[in-house]
Amino acid sequence: AGGLILVGVTALSLLLANSSFKEGYVQLWNYKVGGDSIVHWINDGLMAIFFLLIGLELKREMIDGKLSCIKTASFPVMGALGGMAVPALFFTLFNYGTQAQDGVGIPMATDIAFAVGILSILGSRVPLSLKLFLTALAVVDDLGAIMVIALFYSKSLDVQSLLAAFSILGILLVFNRLKVKSLIPYLIGGAGLWYFMLHSGIHATISGIMLAAVIPYGSNNAHSPTKILEHALHKPVMLFILPLFAISNTSIALGSDWISGFGQTYCLGIMSGLIFGKPLGIFLFTLIGTKLGLCNIPEDLRWRNIVGVGFLGGIGFTMSIFITILAYDNPMVVNNAKIAILSSSLIAATIGIILLNASLKKKTPVK
Repeated sequence: AGGLILVGVTALSLLLANSSFKEGYVQLWNYKVGGDSIVHWINDGLMAIFFLLIGLELKREMIDGKLSCIKTASFPVMGALGGMAVPALFFTLFNYGTQAQDGVGIPMATDIAFAVGILSILGSRVPLSLKLFLTALAVVDDLGAIMVIALFYSKSLDVQSLLAAFSILGILLVFNRLKVKSLIPYLIGGAGLWYFMLHSGIHATISGIMLAAVIPYGSNNAHSPTKILEHALHKPVMLFILPLFAISNTSIALGSDWISGFGQTYCLGIMSGLIFGKPLGIFLFTLIGTKLGLCNIPEDLRWRNIVGVGFLGGIGFTMSIFITILAYDNPMVVNNAKIAILSSSLIAATIGIILLNASLKKKTPVK
């Protein structure tokens, strides 16, 4: 449902940005509130909550989920590593030594809501192991994207703000060790953590991941703070925050020569990375890992299934657009890159669903 909503609001945003209302619509998102634009507050504020949810999901998967067992986790982890490394290589081949090379992280990301949503179109024909592979791959992919943001898209550091942020994080860690299970002190501390991270030079959304790391987790305990907060955030993030991010960041007014943007090296790097680099990297790294005995392909899957899912991994969208905003300052470059991301994601999704439709067994109707 989240993936379908993202498709809908993106189409609506592009339609409004290229209609007779385009001037007012585009200006709406740039309206200043408290000294910054609405889109800035969405990207630096609300998206921190999205990153908090990702952090909570990562924590769950690593403690008692699909990433808790090394043998089970190694196959999607190898896929995720290939799905980050090869697209980055494709992008670098087009952009090394140019001003656009900072966008190397753009084709490395997979949009989990879109990818899983597209896969669900095939219904019960999709084996559970394939769904788990794509989900785990996208989760690890998100972790990789977060590390890229933290390491390569931070500005000059403000040491005092950074020390204040880590002091709050330390206090919350003490609460964790003392087994304080009330969410209130963590949420209050999280607000302070976000504020100081915002002024530290490291992107403020990373505070969401940091907060998730210190919230207590109780295995097999439905009342643990981590599980309660994850459950509470899931629908607001998927049904409100991500659609708001999508609609505010795809208000792209297409000029008469917008197609010429596809010829820019950064657009070629993004498109080749998402459409070709993703499936190639996911397939090659899982195949090599299997041949070396580092992992095993699930018994009910075939390599052609992995190729199909590899193309679904080329659906970048949320994370790719987010990294674009961090990587580039020129509005024209940002818009061209966004168009390349949307086009690539559509092409990759189409190829992936066609390949999977052909490779998955048809269900025999019950007479």
